[in-house]
Amino acid sequence: MGNHHGHYAAHHNAAHARPDQEATEASTPFPALMAEVMATADRFAHRQHVHLTYLAVRRYGTASAIDLVSNGIQRIARYADAPQKYNATVSRAWVELVGHHADNSCAADFDTFAEHNPALLDKKLLTRFYRPSTLASAEARTGWVTPDLNPFPWHATDA
Repeated sequence: MGNHHGHYAAHHNAAHARPDQEATEASTPFPALMAEVMATADRFAHRQHVHLTYLAVRRYGTASAIDLVSNGIQRIARYADAPQKYNATVSRAWVELVGHHADNSCAADFDTFAEHNPALLDKKLLTRFYRPSTLASAEARTGWVTPDLNPFPWHATDA
């Protein structure tokens, strides 16, 4: 009988862990940013990824946006039963690229920003900085890998 009570307690606690997790996820601004972007779009394609990243960078700064956007996209991939589609390096690299351009832009809105930075709407932009095999590696999918073809523009003069 003691085991049954222990099993019930463990099951009961596990059942209540989920709402706490949802509360934590609800406290992130990611869902609100996603809703704002999707209010004017019929699908979440590359332009919407860039738009969401732009909003996150402008409102929270590039450093905070890296975690905000990466964690949000990782959750979406997990919920879609496609966690293998998430790539940590790709997510961070895009946030850094958008952040760099946003920091150097006086655009008042995303459409103007996108018009002034058309390269960001090119899904293949990262191939200017990374070999495809590098981005496909396990290291890139699970952690940060620095560009191996060309440095990002803001790093080119650091050396």
